[in-house]
Amino acid sequence: MLLDRREVVSVDVDAPAAIVWAHLRDPDLVARWFGWDSDTLDAEIRQIFRGAVHEHEEHADGVATRTLELGHHDRIVVTTRDDTPRRSHVALTRRSHAGLAPFDGVFDEIDEGWTQFVQQLAFALDVHLGQDRVTLSAHGLDAGDRSDPLLFRAGLHGVRGLPVGAHVEVVRPDGSRLGGTLRYRTEHQVGIHVHGIAESLLVLVMRPAAAHPPHGTIDATLSTYGLDDEVLAEARRRWAGWWGAPQRAAVL
Repeated sequence: MLLDRREVVSVDVDAPAAIVWAHLRDPDLVARWFGWDSDTLDAEIRQIFRGAVHEHEEHADGVATRTLELGHHDRIVVTTRDDTPRRSHVALTRRSHAGLAPFDGVFDEIDEGWTQFVQQLAFALDVHLGQDRVTLSAHGLDAGDRSDPLLFRAGLHGVRGLPVGAHVEVVRPDGSRLGGTLRYRTEHQVGIHVHGIAESLLVLVMRPAAAHPPHGTIDATLSTYGLDDEVLAEARRRWAGWWGAPQRAAVL
């Protein structure tokens, strides 16, 4: 059972396999989608993507497959069909939960991390190919109790019930509005393609109370591209007011 594999996340991207692969192997390109700004990001990227990794490539029945085997047997598989060479499929698989630790049966931090990062990869390739990233993040926020949930205060209380592709309109605490499209949704995450900040991606990761009592927590990460200094400064100011906590931002 320890050898059983499960798919954690998969996406289709509008990019050839060679471009996708470059964004998995070149640390500077990985930084356009992996994680968020932190003092340890560069080291993490080099450890995960340039450390003890193995590459495999094959072609059969009109499908080209390139596999990157990472530590702890996590795998990223990029496939492209010969008849659609400019479109690729990216899937990340991990071993069965049996025997894996730590896992509380409710929330798998590594699964959720990979889900967010692969979705950020797809957004970077689909919407901002060739551009560097600036992130704003607020992590470990108290989700609040039923009488005062954080997502309600942030204007995002209804987003978890929307279908993928639905329009999202957010009224932030300062009264400003944001429009967007729900790009993806899972049990513990939503990703919103925000149209009002130079086509950004807002990812919310929600830990339930069972995994992080008493109320659960929320991580918010905004990946932006191509903002000038003035717009970025305004985005940082509004971000801080949105979550009521100091923002973290850096050019990656």
